[in-house]
Amino acid sequence: MTEQDGARQIIMKTSIQIGKVMGIPIKIHISFLLVLVVFPIALSMENIDNVFGFSYVESIPLRYGLALALTILLFSCVLLHELGHSWVAQRYGIVIRSITLIVLGGIAAMEEVPRDPRAEMRISIAGPAVSLAIGVFCCMTYLILNSIPQTPVLHHVTHLVWSLSFLNIILFVFNLIPAFPMDGGRVLRAWYAKRMPYLQATRKAVHVGKMLAVVMGVFGLLASIWLILIALFVYIGASEEEKFTEVSVTLEGIRVGDLMTRDLVHVPGTMTISELLRLMFERKYLGYPVIDQYSKSLIGIVTFTDIREVPMNMHDSTLVQDVMTADVITITEDADAIDALKMISTHNVGQLLVERGGITVGIISRTDLMRSIAVLGYSEG
Repeated sequence: MTEQDGARQIIMKTSIQIGKVMGIPIKIHISFLLVLVVFPIALSMENIDNVFGFSYVESIPLRYGLALALTILLFSCVLLHELGHSWVAQRYGIVIRSITLIVLGGIAAMEEVPRDPRAEMRISIAGPAVSLAIGVFCCMTYLILNSIPQTPVLHHVTHLVWSLSFLNIILFVFNLIPAFPMDGGRVLRAWYAKRMPYLQATRKAVHVGKMLAVVMGVFGLLASIWLILIALFVYIGASEEEKFTEVSVTLEGIRVGDLMTRDLVHVPGTMTISELLRLMFERKYLGYPVIDQYSKSLIGIVTFTDIREVPMNMHDSTLVQDVMTADVITITEDADAIDALKMISTHNVGQLLVERGGITVGIISRTDLMRSIAVLGYSEG
């Protein structure tokens, strides 16, 4: 499963890096801690089906230990699944920011989604192909182990291998459901994209995914609450993919310089919050570069978000340099507008300073981009 910018900030802020593979940071989301507790308990419960559970084991500590081992092995397979996506994506020059293990599986945070249908098809299929390969390998290993006279220890190992095979086959099938955010939804879009424009292909694939979600939801009312939860997951994922694609297609070919505010007003770091608020009211801008009063060099950026937590009775005594953001994020005016939106989402900021040859020439905000998307989307509609 790949990830869009919508949920990226939430995931990044609550994840811990545990290492690197192929130069890709591997992270564990805080929700993964639930996996290490809930999954082993579920797999070791008395009423769990013995197809891949361990309720047949009489010793409770051993039962839980085997269930924990299966949980760790399963999520190791999920990591291999995401590395499969990432390895093929890197072959196409796509940067993978990280792979994060979460309670629902794994997420590969790609710098961009390829527009080439062949590339997207291959990247999307790579993950399920890894899961299928692991499933087949474990199944063959199970057949070999099962043909050997079973000791108690070997019996547990054999069942563990069979369970891993079964779960990887399920992972393979589930990910090929033709609906976003599963890999099958991207495979379907790639198939459509060979025959029609990319945005239209996305809408077609999203429509199929939403219809499947509705069907799953109806069956869930009769069968299982899990189907209802999966249906909601699919429906929301499809909607988010459609929105993201509409935004990226709408901003395609537009430069930052076309949308930025050029009438840039610099403020000194020694300006008070009261003076800044008056300036904001007059100029109607919510972000300003901050310069040193003497050297005139850029030292930060101040926005309405920076000052709104300052108590009103301290507005006259608090200086801009006390609340400004010193870590200034910039972008060049020749950069694509969609890259500006990605940077704003990635760094969770409201504005970016725009540079030309190292000189600040403008500012672009999230509001500028959203307004442009609304206007351009309406004119194209």
